[in-house]
Amino acid sequence: MATTRAAVYDGDARLTVRDVELREPGRGEVLVRIGASGVCGSDRHVLDGDWQMPQPTIMGHEGAGVVEAVGPGVRSLEPGDHVIMTWFYPCGTCSACRQGRTWVCTGSRSEECLLPDGSTPMQLDGAVAYPYLAVGSMSERVVVAEQAAVRVPKELPFDVAALIGCSIATGVGAVVNDAEVKPGRSALVIGAGGVGLSIIMGLKLAGASPIIAADVTDESLELARQFGATHTVPSGADLAEQVRSIVPDGVDVAFEAIGRPETIALMPAALQRGGAAVIVGLPPQDRPVPIDALALAEEGKSLLGSNYGSTVPARDFPMLGWLYLDGKLPIDELITNRCSLDEVNDAFDLMRSGARGRSVIVF
Repeated sequence: MATTRAAVYDGDARLTVRDVELREPGRGEVLVRIGASGVCGSDRHVLDGDWQMPQPTIMGHEGAGVVEAVGPGVRSLEPGDHVIMTWFYPCGTCSACRQGRTWVCTGSRSEECLLPDGSTPMQLDGAVAYPYLAVGSMSERVVVAEQAAVRVPKELPFDVAALIGCSIATGVGAVVNDAEVKPGRSALVIGAGGVGLSIIMGLKLAGASPIIAADVTDESLELARQFGATHTVPSGADLAEQVRSIVPDGVDVAFEAIGRPETIALMPAALQRGGAAVIVGLPPQDRPVPIDALALAEEGKSLLGSNYGSTVPARDFPMLGWLYLDGKLPIDELITNRCSLDEVNDAFDLMRSGARGRSVIVF
């Protein structure tokens, strides 16, 4: 066992940075030295008690780094490769995977924070520790399943690459894969945080117009305009009226990127007939959303759930990386705070305060 410094969650919202034991990669596994880890809202859901995870948990699931070693049987990667981690590794054998729909794989154990063989590679004080979503990227080094690490161009900066692993893939994928937005379609994005801004980037890339962003802070709305929103409105109970003052019939598609039942419920009224509302933000467990099902049916509107933007990591991560390198996705402008691992709690405090943009831990 080697030792790695990592951010540990043990039931307290304040993480502790501790030494964690990390074993060598086994069959079908790779050892990755982390270059950067995103600080994502999904991590905060765990720290704030919205979602339950096995403990102690090594936090972080948006990670990018360099392969240092590979276990027996690994064929797609070798030491020196630059990789992005996926927080939902596919099993490759279930019905969904055989259809190419890896985002709804039924054989993955990532949500249990386990590797494919049911083990974890980490220990804390001699007891089992669980890397969050089988990644645990808030650690200097990680051991992950081969299919959880996707090779990307070495020119891609680690901080940008880390965000591709979750928020960028989720946001752009929700636009391109789930909603299949066509040029000239109108759109509403509720929430201009990391995922919301990624959705706006995806909408601009797809040629949508107008793009309306709604948020509660002026700072976030200003950032939304920088990323491609043509109009901004304050988010509130009268959101549908504000949207219809811009697009009288309502928008073609609406995205909720916060994960609040109250704002999810606002989407259908802002849609035109035949429009689609896409749930991208993940709400707390056991929080139902009030929806007028009769109005939804009568007006031919759709309510879609977007899981990971229907991303196929092996296909989409390199593509998103090249789009950044070609200047078509300004991902680096999304990063407003770069910090060290020891400053991880400050980064979560910034998120809770509503600070704009994204924080990234740089190793």
